[in-house]
Amino acid sequence: MKQRGRDSWQHRYTMLAAWIWLSFVYSASAQLRYTILEELKEGSVVGNLAKDLGIDATVMKRRGFRIMSGLNEPLFTVNENDGIMYTRRQIDREQVCKDNNACLVNLKTVLENPLEIHYVTVEIADLNDHSPKFPENMQRLEISESALPGAQYQLQMARDPDGGINAVQQYTISQNEHFRLEIKDRGRDGKTPILQLQRQLDREAKDGHKFVLRAIDGGTPPKTGTVEIYIDVIDVNDNMPIFTKEKYSASLQENAPVGTTVIRVNATDMDAGLNGEVVYSFGSDVKDQIKEIFSVDSVTGEITVKGHVDFEEKDSYDIDIQASDKGSVPFKTYKSVIIKIGDVNDNPPVIEVASLSSAVSEDSRPGTTVALISITDLDSGVNGKILSYVADEEPFKITPSFQDNMFAVVTKSELDREEKRVYDLTIIAKDAGTPALKSQRTIRLNILDANDNSPEFLQSPYAFYISENNPPGASVFSVQAVDRDEGENSQITYSFMRTAGNDRTVTSFLNVNSETGDIVALKSFDFETLKTFQFQVVATDSGTPSLSSNVTVNVFILDQNDNAPVILYPLSSNGSAEGVEEIPRNVNAGHLVTKVRAYDADIGYNGWLLFSLQEVTDHSMFGLDRYTGQIRTLRSFTETDEAEHKLVIMVKDNGNVSLSATATVIVKLVEPKEAFAASDVKSAAKDDDDDHVTFYLMITLGAVSVLFIISIIVLIAMQCSKSTEYSSKYLQETNYDGTLCHSIQYRSGDKQYMLVGPRMSIGSTIVPGSHANTLVLPDRRRTSEEAEHKLVILVKDNGNISLSATATVIVKLVEPKEAFAASDVKSAANDDEGNDVTFYLMITLGAVSVLFIISIIVLIAMQCSKSTDYSSKYLQEPNYDGTLCHSIQYRSGDKRYMLVGPRMSIGSTIVPGSHANTLVLPDKRRTFEEVSVCVRSY
Repeated sequence: MKQRGRDSWQHRYTMLAAWIWLSFVYSASAQLRYTILEELKEGSVVGNLAKDLGIDATVMKRRGFRIMSGLNEPLFTVNENDGIMYTRRQIDREQVCKDNNACLVNLKTVLENPLEIHYVTVEIADLNDHSPKFPENMQRLEISESALPGAQYQLQMARDPDGGINAVQQYTISQNEHFRLEIKDRGRDGKTPILQLQRQLDREAKDGHKFVLRAIDGGTPPKTGTVEIYIDVIDVNDNMPIFTKEKYSASLQENAPVGTTVIRVNATDMDAGLNGEVVYSFGSDVKDQIKEIFSVDSVTGEITVKGHVDFEEKDSYDIDIQASDKGSVPFKTYKSVIIKIGDVNDNPPVIEVASLSSAVSEDSRPGTTVALISITDLDSGVNGKILSYVADEEPFKITPSFQDNMFAVVTKSELDREEKRVYDLTIIAKDAGTPALKSQRTIRLNILDANDNSPEFLQSPYAFYISENNPPGASVFSVQAVDRDEGENSQITYSFMRTAGNDRTVTSFLNVNSETGDIVALKSFDFETLKTFQFQVVATDSGTPSLSSNVTVNVFILDQNDNAPVILYPLSSNGSAEGVEEIPRNVNAGHLVTKVRAYDADIGYNGWLLFSLQEVTDHSMFGLDRYTGQIRTLRSFTETDEAEHKLVIMVKDNGNVSLSATATVIVKLVEPKEAFAASDVKSAAKDDDDDHVTFYLMITLGAVSVLFIISIIVLIAMQCSKSTEYSSKYLQETNYDGTLCHSIQYRSGDKQYMLVGPRMSIGSTIVPGSHANTLVLPDRRRTSEEAEHKLVILVKDNGNISLSATATVIVKLVEPKEAFAASDVKSAANDDEGNDVTFYLMITLGAVSVLFIISIIVLIAMQCSKSTDYSSKYLQEPNYDGTLCHSIQYRSGDKRYMLVGPRMSIGSTIVPGSHANTLVLPDKRRTFEEVSVCVRSY
C-alpha cells in the first residue's frame, strides 16, 4: 500500500514538472498565459510577469503594479519588487471551475503613471485527485418478474470532479447471469450506465439479486468507485408510462424571468390506480447545474425557469424527464426535452489584437497592414453583426480579412514622421443590435523614419571675417546643418565641394571636420596676399540613398597691424634710413629742409602714418609736419647756431598696437655760396650730358609729334568710315565706385599702379611691388584675359567692433565694336550731338598738333641761339615738397628759362606764345630769390 502511494506521488511530481515546462514554453512564446497544476501550495511561483511583459522590475513598485481583484477572493498575488506572481492559497480546480471543461482564470494587471493594463490567463490543470463517486453507496432497483429480456434500467451515474481524461471513462459490473451493462455516452454530460435484462427473472426461484457496479476513470493509475446494486423482483405491473409526443422541444429567450413556463410534457399509463398515476421528475443523470436553472412539476409536467438563463453560457439544453407510475413496482419512462435559448443583445463586441507591428516606416505605401485584430460578439444573428472603424481623422482604416471576425488595420494615405511620430489609434466596434452596444480599444503605432529630408544649413550663404595671422591648425569658423530625419538618416558629414576651381586650392589651406562642421585653417592668412575667397561645403546624411545639400561660404580676411612702416627716404647706399641735407644758413623760417617718405603695407588706420621727432639737437630750429613728414625751419639761423644738426624721426602707424620705424637726417648749415657751389659740383658731372639729353629729347618730341599727327589722321579716317548707325559713345569709367577718394596713378614698366588710402599727402612716391594700398590696374591692351570678372568689395569702419558691408561688381570685357554697339543702344537719342562733338574734337586735336609743332621749332631755335654761360643750379624752393621731377633749364639773353610739365611752381611766369610748359625764372643775381619748379611724373 505504501509502495503504491509513493508511486502515486512520483507520478504527480512527474506531471508537475511537465506542466511547469509547458508553462515556461508558453511564457517564452510571449503569450501571457500560464499553466499550473491544481493543489499547488500557497506561495508557489506561477510566472515572472515583469520579464514576460517586458517591464523593468525596478519601476514596478514605483508604478504600483498590481492584479485587479474581482468580486471573489483573489487566487494570485504579485511581488512588486521582482514581478513574480505567486498563488495566494491552495487552489482546487473543482472549486474554481464547476464543469469539466478547461479551467481558465483571466486576470488583469495594472501599471499606473501612465496607466497600462495587461491581460494574463492562468490555466489550472487537473490532477487525478478524485475517485469516481456514486451519489449513494447502495442502489436498489425493483424489477417485475414480468420484465422481458432486453429491458433496460438506468443506473446512477458516478460523479468524478476531475475533468478530461481523469473523469469517468467506463463502468463494469460483477459477474451475473441475468444482467449485462450497457453504457450511453452523452458527450459533455458524461457516460450513463444502463442495466439491461438478458434473462427473464423468476421471483419464485430468486426474489433478489445483488452485484457491484464499478466506475473507472482514465487516470494513471486509474481510480475507481463502487456501488452495490440490489435488484428486488416484484410482482407484475406490466404497463409503463408513455409520453404523448415522440419529441419535445421549446425555445426560450435568455434572461427570461424566474417562473416562466418553458414547456409541458405529458405521459399516460394504461394501468389503473396507483400503477396508472404518473409522476414527473428529472432523470437521474441530469446535472445539478440544470436543476438550478429549471424545475419540473411532478404532477403537471410543466418545466419552468428557476434560475438565470444565459445564451452565451449555453445555447441549448437536453434534459431527461422521467415519467413513472405509482405501482408497487413502478415503471419509468425517459424522454429528452430540447430547450433552445434565444439570443438577446446583452454583450458588447470584444476587440483583441492578434498581431501588431509596433512600428511602420513613413514611406509605406497606402494599404500597408500594420495590425491584425479579432472582433467577436458572443451574441448571434443581427446582434452579432459588427461595424468597426478607426476614430478621428487618422491616416488608417479597417478592412475585413479573409477569415471570419478578423480585420486588418491598414494605411489609407502617406505618412510623415516629421509631422507625427506616434499614433494612438482608437478602434471602435459596434454591433447591429437594438439598442446597439459598442466597445473600443487603443493601440499605439510608432512611425519609423525614412531618409526623405535633405540636410539644411542654418545660414545660406555664410559670411565669415577672419583676422590675418591666425594660428595654423586652429578652428576659424564652423558651418552647421540640420536634418529633420532621425538616427542614421540625420547623421551629417561635411566635406568641401569638389569642383575644377577649388579642388586643390581650398584643401591646401583649409580642412573641414566631417562630423562637427568646424573648419580649420592649415596656415596663417596674410591680408596683404589674400583678402577674400569663396568655397562651398557639402552636407551629406548617412541614409540610403544619401541626400545632400551645399552652401556657399564667403571668407573675408581682416587686416591686422602686422607691417611696420618702411622708410623710403632718406635711404643711404648701404640701405639704412640715414641722409644728409645741406641748406644755406640764410634761409628764412618755414624753409623746407627735406621730406621723410615712408609707406605701410597695412590699410586703414593700420597704414595711416604719423611722423614725430624723437631726437633733435635744438627744438627751436626745426619742425616736423605730423602728417606729411616735411621738415622745415622754425626760425632764421644765426652765426652762433651749430653747423650740423641730427634729427631722428619716428614714423608710427595708428594700429591698436602701433609699429614704428626711425630715420636719421643730418642737416648741415652752409654759407649760400658754398651751397650753390655744392649744387654745382653735384651737377657738374651732368653738364656734358645735358646737351646730349636735350638733343635726344628733341628727337623724341619730334617722333612723338609725328606719331600724334598720324594718330589724328587715323582717328579722322575711322570717324569718317564708321557706320552712320551710331556716333555717340558714352563709356563709363570702369574704376569709378562713387567714393570720394585721393589717388595717384603711375606706370612702371608694362603695369599701371594707383596709390589709394584714407589720406594722401601731395608728392608721395610709390614703391612698385607693394600690396597694401597700391592697386595694379589691368592693362586694357591685353585681350587674352577672361571676359568676365567678379569683384567683391568690403567696406568696413574702424570702430572697436568693426561693422562692414559688401558689394559685388561684375566686370565684363567686350570687344570695342561690341562696347560701342552696346553704348549705341543706350544713347541712340544722342547721335546728332555725338557728330558735333566728334567734329569739334578733330578741330581741337588739329590745332593742338599745329601748336605743338610750332613749340618744337621755337625750342630748337632757342636752343641754338642760347648763351653758353648758363649753368645748372639746384636751388631749393622754400615750398619744395620733395617730389621727384624733370626740368630743362636754359638762358636766352638776360632771361633764364625752364621747360616743365603740366604743373608749375608759385612765382614763375609764362613766356608769351609758349604752351604753358615754358617758365621764365626770376634773375637770382638781382633778387637772390630761389625758385624751383617740379613736375610730378606719371
